[in-house]
Amino acid sequence: MAHQNEAMTTTAFQGTPVHTVGELPSEGKTAPSFELVNTDLAPVTSDEFTGRRVVLNIFPSVDTGVCAQSVREFNKRASALQDTTVVCVSKDLPFALGRFCGAEGIENVVTASAFRSAFGEDFGVTMTDGPLEGLLARSVVVVDENGTVVHSQLVPEISEEPDYDAAVAVLS
Repeated sequence: MAHQNEAMTTTAFQGTPVHTVGELPSEGKTAPSFELVNTDLAPVTSDEFTGRRVVLNIFPSVDTGVCAQSVREFNKRASALQDTTVVCVSKDLPFALGRFCGAEGIENVVTASAFRSAFGEDFGVTMTDGPLEGLLARSVVVVDENGTVVHSQLVPEISEEPDYDAAVAVLS
């Protein structure tokens, strides 16, 4: 959980400031553990990725254009990343994520729902105000094979895509 003395972070939705519950884990820190739910309603946990690099593509909802594009783009790039798993995380229900991935042919990433998880609080990305309050702010966290954060980005404007090149560059 985000600590009470932890500062909130600000992003924006269509130019209006939006706050999150905390801050993304910073580079050099150990990433929080997590438990999410996959499209088959089975758990997806950080323990499954021990010894692998992980890109967490975090977003509000796969039912918006920019979010869908981020899943497509990371799916495209994932096949070229050795010993790396891309996990696309939102509070969408697992059924919606499964429908989207099936329709789009998304096969190179793991999609997982935080709908019954403390993921958003633990990673500091749950939005606390604005029209998308309660959903996850668009962000990327890259974790190395030892569980250490090597890159994190809270996208300054939720309606913009993350910096894919920066996320992938730390894995080269």
